[in-house]
Amino acid sequence: MQDHQDHDVLIARAQAWLDEDPDAETREELAKLIAGADDADVLADLAARFGGTLQFGTAGLRGELGAGPMRMNRSVVIRAAAGLAAYLKGKGHTEGLVVIGYDARHKSADFARDTAAVMTGAGLRAAVLPRPLPTPVLAFAIRHLGAVAGVEVTASHNPPRDNGYKVYLSDGSQIVPPADGEIAAEIDAVASLHDVPRPESGWDVLGDEVLGAYLARTDAVLAQGSARTARTVYTAMHGVGKDTLLAAFARASFPEPVLVAAQADADPDFPTVAFPNPEEPGAMDLAFAAAREARPDLVIANDPDADRCAVAVPTDAERTEWRMLRGDEVGALLAQHLVRRGARGTFAESIVSSSLLGRIAEKAGLAYEETLTGFKWIARVDGLRYGYEEALGYCVDPEGVRDKDGITAALLITELASELKEEGRTLLDLLDDLAVEHGLHATDQLSVRVEDLSLIADAMRRLREQPPAGLAGLAVTRAEDLAEGSAQLPPTDGLRYTLEGARVIVRPSGTEPKLKCYLEVVVPVADRSGLPAAHVRAAELLAALKRDFAAAAGI
Repeated sequence: MQDHQDHDVLIARAQAWLDEDPDAETREELAKLIAGADDADVLADLAARFGGTLQFGTAGLRGELGAGPMRMNRSVVIRAAAGLAAYLKGKGHTEGLVVIGYDARHKSADFARDTAAVMTGAGLRAAVLPRPLPTPVLAFAIRHLGAVAGVEVTASHNPPRDNGYKVYLSDGSQIVPPADGEIAAEIDAVASLHDVPRPESGWDVLGDEVLGAYLARTDAVLAQGSARTARTVYTAMHGVGKDTLLAAFARASFPEPVLVAAQADADPDFPTVAFPNPEEPGAMDLAFAAAREARPDLVIANDPDADRCAVAVPTDAERTEWRMLRGDEVGALLAQHLVRRGARGTFAESIVSSSLLGRIAEKAGLAYEETLTGFKWIARVDGLRYGYEEALGYCVDPEGVRDKDGITAALLITELASELKEEGRTLLDLLDDLAVEHGLHATDQLSVRVEDLSLIADAMRRLREQPPAGLAGLAVTRAEDLAEGSAQLPPTDGLRYTLEGARVIVRPSGTEPKLKCYLEVVVPVADRSGLPAAHVRAAELLAALKRDFAAAAGI
């Protein structure tokens, strides 16, 4: 009897959702599921879609496209926009401007238009960027236009079936608590989509002035009269970065990048990659093939919304062998470049990034701060001059863009490569300098993707109940539960282990069904002759840390 009631309740919920759905595509999808609900598999699919609602958090919303409250669709977006509008009006922004950007994923333009309509219907002013553009252009536009908030429709480097909804407030940085919870409460208070006014017009579609102002700002990251000779191969990873990056490089008078043609234009299906993330295995294969032919000084990659920047360098004189630099390596290189240029202010990074940044800042007499993971935290550091995190995110112009920016980061690393080229040196040579000066800081990651999220909770519980006493033959000198918070950091679900010459941090991913473990070892180096042995020792330690920590976590 209970099963029959549950079935009827589920079908009634689905039917009520269908009656409100403004999208013909998801209406048809949901109607088919309701009609086929006698099939056990179809019923299970329906139950998964209606098993809750996508949670609005500090990453906004992100999920798989499809019908129902546990998927990304126009109904979910309209509710999110209505909740944001109510939150803004509750804060006194009754006629404020909300600027909206979007990437080239499936449904992104629809979600952007719906957001503009909801804001307009709520009495706010709305302005939409003229076409799919990099996320940093939206982050720039918020402060440039004096907006009270911004929305970027993007799922960044997630799989093709996903989309997302990222919210910024007037300071141009992403929301953090308590704003996320307050907006979520307003979303929950939206009773029916029929109560949400959505006029057909009344918002602005911006021209290219904002993009022009952003591009003019990109010049500020480079030193006047600096070398601009490094040659690059560039991939947009089927995203929206190409035109903006090419325009920025042309303004800066760098050699025009050689494009990875198969990945140059926006394509929401991302046909050449399994995951459109430069860090994923195979994602850079086409870029490396282009580099073997063009033999540039470096390879630059953006992720699909161009807020991240990946860098690869040749490892042989013929430039036929290429290596991706880790985010921590690029983070240190950019920091050292800014120090050499006389940068002042605070250098900041997330706790999962390499401790090398702190050593560079200390040597230069600069303030240094660690934050929780995510640019929403890094961007809020007082007096920020430079911030980065290991996941290929770099903020090199916080006065212009208070978020990670893959375009300006690409400019700055290419300037550094150019200066080193003029000296007959490379980025790898500078990394060696840093290792000799500060010790070899080597990082790696153990990342486990799961279908069943309970496996992540089980691993975290196991580690809390039975923390390891040692890993890779090194004693654990300190074990911290980051959920308890501290004077420096708000509480977060994570664990940090400090060892003799190493560090391990583990946390659930905020945007994907993954458990992420961040590993770092520091090996002293007396002089350049000791580098080969230090690299061997670091690789051995990282491999042992991976093995032992996986065993301790039961993953």
